[in-house]
Amino acid sequence: MSKNNSDTWNTKYGKRRVREEKPTLAEAIEAARGFIEDLDQQAEFAAALMGLSVDHVRAEIQKMAPPRKEPNKSVVFTGSAAAPRTIVVERKPSRRIIPAANRAALLNH
Repeated sequence: MSKNNSDTWNTKYGKRRVREEKPTLAEAIEAARGFIEDLDQQAEFAAALMGLSVDHVRAEIQKMAPPRKEPNKSVVFTGSAAAPRTIVVERKPSRRIIPAANRAALLNH
C-alpha cells in the first residue's frame, strides 16, 4: 500500500481509507495571493509552504494569469432592527463594444 493510502479507519459502514495528497504549487500560490498583495512576498510565502526555492516559485507566479478584480459590492441592511434584511448591490463595469467602422476610424488617426 502506498504512503498516500496508509491510514485506514473503522467506521460503522466498514473500513475507510484516508487519502492524503500534498498541495500543488498552484494551490500554494493561490493561498499566498489570498493573504499577500506583493508578488515578492507571495513568492516567499509559497516557497516556504512548498519547500522550494523562491526563484522557482517567482517564475511560476509570473507565468500565471493575474487574479481578477472583484466587482464593487455594497451591502445594505433594511427593515426593522428585529428582522433586518440584507441587500447586496453589485456593480460591474460595462463592456463597451466599438463597431467595426468606428474601430477602423480610430486606428487611422
